[in-house]
Amino acid sequence: MSTAADPLTDPELLETEWDLAPLLDGGGEDRAGAERLLDAARDRSAKFAETHAGRVAELDQAGLHDAMRELEAINELIGKVGSYASLRFAVDTNDPAIGALLQLVQERATEIETLLLFFELEWAAVEDGPADELLADERLDFCRHHLRSVRRYRPHLLSESEEKVLAEKSISSQAAWNRLFGELVAALRVQLDGQEHTLDVALSRLLQADRDVRRAAAEAVSETLEGGLRTRAFIYNTLIYDKSVEDRLRHYPHWLASRNLSNEASDESVMALIEAVRGRFDIPQRWYRLKARLLGLDRLADYDRSAPVLRHDVKYSFAEARDLVLDTYESFSPVAGGVTRRFFDEHWIDAPVRPHKRGGAFCAYTVPSVHPYVLLNYTAQRRDVLTMAHELGHGLHAALAQPQGVFHQSTPLTLAETASVFGEALVFGRMLDEAGDDEQRLGLLAERIDGAIATVFRQMAMNRFEHLVHTRRRSEGELSVDRIAESWVEAQRELFGDSVEITEGYRMWWSYVPHFINTAGYVYAYAYGQLLALSVYGRYQLEGPDFVPRYLELLAAGGSRKPEDLAAIVGIDLTDPGFWDSGLALVEQQLTEAEALADRR
Repeated sequence: MSTAADPLTDPELLETEWDLAPLLDGGGEDRAGAERLLDAARDRSAKFAETHAGRVAELDQAGLHDAMRELEAINELIGKVGSYASLRFAVDTNDPAIGALLQLVQERATEIETLLLFFELEWAAVEDGPADELLADERLDFCRHHLRSVRRYRPHLLSESEEKVLAEKSISSQAAWNRLFGELVAALRVQLDGQEHTLDVALSRLLQADRDVRRAAAEAVSETLEGGLRTRAFIYNTLIYDKSVEDRLRHYPHWLASRNLSNEASDESVMALIEAVRGRFDIPQRWYRLKARLLGLDRLADYDRSAPVLRHDVKYSFAEARDLVLDTYESFSPVAGGVTRRFFDEHWIDAPVRPHKRGGAFCAYTVPSVHPYVLLNYTAQRRDVLTMAHELGHGLHAALAQPQGVFHQSTPLTLAETASVFGEALVFGRMLDEAGDDEQRLGLLAERIDGAIATVFRQMAMNRFEHLVHTRRRSEGELSVDRIAESWVEAQRELFGDSVEITEGYRMWWSYVPHFINTAGYVYAYAYGQLLALSVYGRYQLEGPDFVPRYLELLAAGGSRKPEDLAAIVGIDLTDPGFWDSGLALVEQQLTEAEALADRR
């Protein structure tokens, strides 16, 4: 852990930026390279449409195989240039040229999409018997599950002309609003101590031990969020209404139905998850009461929830974080260690905080023929170490699944967090084992419980907020800023009970969360993935090294099978109604240990 130089000015951190040239086939970071790939994809798509439009039902097994291989190649081209443009935009949302490139790519990709829309529509219309006969061919292993999944949308597909209109209009509707929201949030600057800070840096002050620092940061963030709040609320209202229109046209019975279908999860299983987690909101409330006692407070305020229970400030230089994470992955599996090391050695990571860089962290799978990329905003906190482990877990998953190809590399959102949370748990376990005394152990457990609450319980409260605004928008019309805030506070109060005071400024904090804007209904997948990954990690603790090959097999399978079949590889039964309770029990076990340590202080 760092004790001297400021980890945020470490040259090794500041020089950790990604090399995007492979996404343009090594042709350099320029618009001409992107247009070259787009032109190739456009030409191949036009030829594909000329050959197959109106004839998909006539394809035999060999013909379907050849058609899917050509679609795979086209998707690779579009995926490369799309990833290139979006990743450049993620690190600089303020550069007009980069924004223009992203817009160009989105427009051209939509043009190509409309050329190819016919294929999935015609494939979905093929009768079940002939379709099953075609899919029996072993040559279709690389796309079989994808083709089966496409057919699940049959009740919700429109005519080809209607689908084309929706695709064309998406650039000036959903995509445009998403981009505007992203630019507005990335441009937010928080005034603290006479200086301007990005939103991520300001929010990181909520991790400080000094309550005055936390309160000042929260008040400054709230003041910043108040500016432009009506604009962000209008964007949200517009997107919620747009979704309601599309859901109606596609005959989805409720606002979450399309997300569940995309996640390959039944409405019943998702409701079981939601009810199980909301039924255990006593766990976060119990923790927040304990945390108030540990901090010497009568009750936490919302800005106290992430405060450390230990008074000393723990910092990790970027090199220390990297070495700890890589050594942990290597100790678990040389295969995992080798893959994750490549992210650093081959410039697959962009790590420093910079002006106009998108906040948070993510892993972009890009395309199987290249490699994944990881974005971090590293601020040298201990949580940043776990975030690094988390995103490299995603990266490991993406890299191991590359041989599955375009159609099967990615999993549904409900399984997408498996490797990330598992990797985070590995590194946390390493930290806990190396804790020198009960006090350090308590501090680590506190951070882990905070993380579990943020990923499981808070996400379910956010799901509740989404449910309220989507259903109220459909029944009440456009929602005022105050009405949205009421929905946010209602969901947060259910989560906190009387254990946390909700300040007036916190009513606006929904307005910087990108998931609400970019992917409606996304957030419950975090809870799903966290509880699944905790169960997987629990099996590893029981079985030890014998478990590792099956775990790597799970990751290498990507999304080539149904979620239930993928989980079965590591002995998890997703159809068991008690599955969620077992994951929640693991969180409660950590809370019980923290309570015991607190009682011994």
